[in-house]
Amino acid sequence: MQTTARPPILIDIVLPGRGLARDVALIVGFSILVAVFAQIALRLPFTTVPLTGQTLAVLLAGGTLGAWRGAGALSLYMVWGTIGIPVFAPSATGDFLHFVLPWAGTSSAVWDITSGGYIVGFVIAAFLVGRLAERGWDRGWRVTVAMLIGNISLYIPGLLWLGYLISSGNLNASLGFNLAEAIPGENTLDKTLVGGLYPFILGDLIKLYIAAIVLPGAWAFIGRTRKDK
Repeated sequence: MQTTARPPILIDIVLPGRGLARDVALIVGFSILVAVFAQIALRLPFTTVPLTGQTLAVLLAGGTLGAWRGAGALSLYMVWGTIGIPVFAPSATGDFLHFVLPWAGTSSAVWDITSGGYIVGFVIAAFLVGRLAERGWDRGWRVTVAMLIGNISLYIPGLLWLGYLISSGNLNASLGFNLAEAIPGENTLDKTLVGGLYPFILGDLIKLYIAAIVLPGAWAFIGRTRKDK
């Protein structure tokens, strides 16, 4: 029975090679990239979830590295923040707008912060986008569909966790106030969408669009370079 060869992943064309050390280096490198993009943060007055550049880095990690290495990079990012390395977005009490430096990263167990569900979703999104990229969805018109699937997948655990924290009605230990009282809305669902979805749609569509341009653009550049040679 004849098997169909899978299309190559972008990173394996740009940086050809094999081996565990190479894969580990790529995973560490992209986890650092996500940490840097987390420091591009905009704070909104009605939610504790920041608008950051992380989504773009997550989608690019999956599309560039593939499923397992992409998920590995985001898993490492999550572990770093959980064990105390300040790689997460700046705290809710930080500046309205922060751009990378001075470094204002935070750390916390993902189950202790309102954006923890999104960080878990990063792992899922990177895996799904990476799996689709391994099937050639990182080029052509399907790249936009792949990025949209990844973007939706990270919102599912993010909104579920935020909704749980709102509905619990307990004082948030890390923030020092009741989350349900901090986010406007008529009920838990309304508050969850106001605090975790509506403000981010436009920004995420822009980041999705950028990612959907960068990956096919990289493939087109590689193709032209090979022709020139």
